[in-house]
Amino acid sequence: MPNTKRRRLVASAVAVTLGTTALAACGSSDDGDAQSGPVSLTYWTWTPGMDKVVDLWNKGPGKKDQITVTVKKQASGDTLVTKILTAHKAGKAPDLVQAEYQALPTLVSNDALADISGEVADAKGKFAEGVWQQTTLGTDAVYAVPQDIGPMMFYYREDLFKEYGLKVPTTWDEFADTARALKKKAPDKDLTTFSANDSGLFAGLAQQAGAKWWTTSGDKWKVGIDDAATQKVAKFWGDLVKEGAIDNQPMYTPAWNKALNTGKQIAWVSAVWAPGTLTTAAPDTKGKWAMAPLPQWSASENVTGSWGGSSTAVTTDSQHKEAAAKFAAWLNTDRDALNALAKESGIYPASTSAQLSGAFTTPPEYFSNQADFYTTAAEIAETTAPSAWGPNVNVAYTTFKDAFGAAAKNKSDFTAALKTMQDDTVADMKKQGFEVAE
Repeated sequence: MPNTKRRRLVASAVAVTLGTTALAACGSSDDGDAQSGPVSLTYWTWTPGMDKVVDLWNKGPGKKDQITVTVKKQASGDTLVTKILTAHKAGKAPDLVQAEYQALPTLVSNDALADISGEVADAKGKFAEGVWQQTTLGTDAVYAVPQDIGPMMFYYREDLFKEYGLKVPTTWDEFADTARALKKKAPDKDLTTFSANDSGLFAGLAQQAGAKWWTTSGDKWKVGIDDAATQKVAKFWGDLVKEGAIDNQPMYTPAWNKALNTGKQIAWVSAVWAPGTLTTAAPDTKGKWAMAPLPQWSASENVTGSWGGSSTAVTTDSQHKEAAAKFAAWLNTDRDALNALAKESGIYPASTSAQLSGAFTTPPEYFSNQADFYTTAAEIAETTAPSAWGPNVNVAYTTFKDAFGAAAKNKSDFTAALKTMQDDTVADMKKQGFEVAE
């Protein structure tokens, strides 16, 4: 299919928006395996310990079905997406790839992922509707099986909240008041920081507020990065930074680790995977933190955003799509496989049944003081707002780091940074040949 025409059609196919009526993408259909007999598959993934999980398949169901999977460890993020697309252009992509949800539209728009709806339809009931929808991209096609998710939540130093007489905020207005109250009682401390070095955090906060950054209008894309919902989020955090109510330093630095470990920063807006980060960043505060739902924009709401998460997809280059889809479904729905993923890889499963079983019947060791950690996490996960990803998330994310990084450092206008993010994203889409509605 001519590139420009394909990009027009894919615009509708990859609009990750609930209720969108979408055109079919021009992906390859699954014609089954090219040959009978033993099948060897290659799986590109960055998940640690995945080789041990795959061993369960190779010695069990895979051996019975004569399907062997070989794990090839890769880098994650944009690096892996670029490598997949480069291999696909040469017709040499692996059979299976791990793909973050926001990367799926990019891979589908480049015809790199196969529609496996015929092979994995029975798995749909294992996942929350909003999670499964991220792998369908608003169509009847299914481009991957969900693996892990990152519902967002609020983490706070329980002991220091008590010491300073602070209440856990249930709304963002209360969050701002709590930040100001802490500053008055302990000027040397911060409730949290606004960080521009991880775009996923801001995207998740915008998602919670109702933002839909990429949607479609007919056969054209609509980019709404500077929509009212995201402007509200940007202004909220920009105002807190400007008045000095919170810090403006990036996360994941030695200084940030020290702030968490010494109690200079006493809360963190994060996701379900935070215990692993805190274990490394703030080892001396183990057992002193607690987790609660994310603050809401209004007291009547109960919704969270998503920060992270990935899926297992089958490529259009695979000569054994049916076998690859069978493995992808097993990996992300089988009880033994999910328990192994939790143990070896530390993931929080997308499968709803797995969120309260196996490794998730007891809290993380770092949060041994909060017995209901995973029960609460599962309840929060059910409230995850739908996502709306597009074909050039990498450009939007890069611009966010540059524009919001400067705004945070200079304590300047966050809404102006948001407009830069919008303009750069639209310009790039037009450059790539996507039709964009004004």
